[in-house]
Amino acid sequence: MAPVLPLVLPLQPRIRLAQGIWLLSWLLALTGGLTALCSGHLLIQLRPLGTFLAPSCPFPALPQVALAAGAVALGTGVMGAGASRASLNAARYPSWRGVLGPLLVAGTVGGGGLLVLALGLALGLPGSLGAGLEEGLGTALAHYKDTEVPGHCHAKRLVDELQLRHHCCGRHGYKDWFGVQWVSSRYLDPNDQDVVDRIQSNVEGLYLIDGVPFSCCNPHSPRPCLQSRLSDPHAHPIFDPRQPNLNLWAQGCHGVLLGYLQGLASTLGSILAVTFLLQALVLLGLRYLQTALEGLNGVIDGEGVTQGYLFPGGLKTAWLQAGVSHRPAPEEALPEEAPPVEGLPAA
Repeated sequence: MAPVLPLVLPLQPRIRLAQGIWLLSWLLALTGGLTALCSGHLLIQLRPLGTFLAPSCPFPALPQVALAAGAVALGTGVMGAGASRASLNAARYPSWRGVLGPLLVAGTVGGGGLLVLALGLALGLPGSLGAGLEEGLGTALAHYKDTEVPGHCHAKRLVDELQLRHHCCGRHGYKDWFGVQWVSSRYLDPNDQDVVDRIQSNVEGLYLIDGVPFSCCNPHSPRPCLQSRLSDPHAHPIFDPRQPNLNLWAQGCHGVLLGYLQGLASTLGSILAVTFLLQALVLLGLRYLQTALEGLNGVIDGEGVTQGYLFPGGLKTAWLQAGVSHRPAPEEALPEEAPPVEGLPAA
């Protein structure tokens, strides 16, 4: 059978192919490093923000897989640059002949598989991010008051840092705080009749008020922060509840975090796509260069025209050369010769 996708390579095209692979390999190493850096940045951002994701949200798997794919792409690029440079020197290439085969297999199966998986996660996971943030932020707001409960004692600090850093308030707006008890029961006076009435009027026994934590206040507002009795039009005559951004952060943290994390995922997905394209070009070029040099005994400037290909003699021959035994079919077997018949003795 004829080789798969053969390519005739005279002397000058062989040299240009090696030089082009060298350049593409360094570009692959660069994009692989960028992929690893972006993945590491997203992982660092998810350390504090992971608190606001539901435990079942698979989004944190994206930077982990992308980090591994970037590391493999970086190694493939560095090794590809070394192999392509060595191919230009007949004295250095023999030491790389045994490296090219494992490099092509590892880059195709390992690196290619990780890149495809990371690209699939970058395209599919941002869609589930909204539901994960919805559940995670709701849980964080509910545990805001549990400053002395093991496992939730850092919820208040994390929520306050989130709202101050990202300029947001509540899950979808500042009124979300009206539906949760965010004041710890430790700081409630059980002898205060207003506190008793509020707790008794709630089915779940929660102390609900129309106020927000201090981290919802906009420090750029020229007026003092108004945190309590926000739904009472007579409590703050100057405060206009239709324009809360003059005093409080107007955006909810769900929309802010969703846009922020989706933006990071989109950037990472774009870099992954470029890395995948470069890795495919480098591996294809290395394969053609390897098979072309095998026909010249490793001498790139050897005389004559050689041929590069992906698989020798088709996929079937490639499998046979990999060690798969082949037994001839019954009709392919040569017929056995009949034993010679001895002559009968003369009478």
